[in-house]
Amino acid sequence: MNAESKSTQDLKEGLIPKHVAIIMDGNGRWARDRGLERSEGHKEGVEAIRRVTKSANELGVKVLTLYAFSTENWKRPLKEIQYLMGLPNRFFKRFVPQLIEENIKVTVTGFEQKVPDLTKRAIEKAVKDTKENTGMILNFAFNYGGRAEIVEAARTLSDEVLAGKINPKDINEEKFAAHLLTSPLGDLQDVDFLIRSSGEQRLSNFLLWQNAYSEFYFTKEYWPDYNEELFEQAIKEYQERNRRYGGV
Repeated sequence: MNAESKSTQDLKEGLIPKHVAIIMDGNGRWARDRGLERSEGHKEGVEAIRRVTKSANELGVKVLTLYAFSTENWKRPLKEIQYLMGLPNRFFKRFVPQLIEENIKVTVTGFEQKVPDLTKRAIEKAVKDTKENTGMILNFAFNYGGRAEIVEAARTLSDEVLAGKINPKDINEEKFAAHLLTSPLGDLQDVDFLIRSSGEQRLSNFLLWQNAYSEFYFTKEYWPDYNEELFEQAIKEYQERNRRYGGV
């Protein structure tokens, strides 16, 4: 028996987190340490997405949300932004057939503003091609920002109040969550387990509402080095924690 299969058997089947979110950090530093262009780090990061998606699906994760491009990433050099905007087209062309075969459904959480039409079309096609799949949801947070999401939800709710569609006294957490960008995920909106690679230990404006009670896991490995074994190690750590939700 190899180490990988033993690691999988060590996991407790009933304690797999339903919603795992990952801040895929370290592509640029991975490339820098090897004397490569940053684009090479992003290219290898795509391979890590493939590996971790397959592992999460096999373990029984219901939703895997990946922080692919933040609203702050527009501050990066134009050359890098152009490369990142081209990644969805290259990724989905290559991997959608595999996602369909594995019954994985693609969804996207984010804002359309500023995203090039070619990128939008690639994303929309992947969503359409996998919409009938009933297995794990592979949710890309693309052009996403947590604060902007919350502000937009508050703005929409205030418009509904002004229009007389809702009584402000009836606004509660459930109604607010229904106006978030992740609302299509239904009762799977809330994140159970947040992973961040590369050694950084911050949220970086990622799913601020949805991570309210998630378990955090920070790992030193750069994202391009992430594989099935590292993902399973993270899940094992999650299973050893006691989630009390404010109780005893």
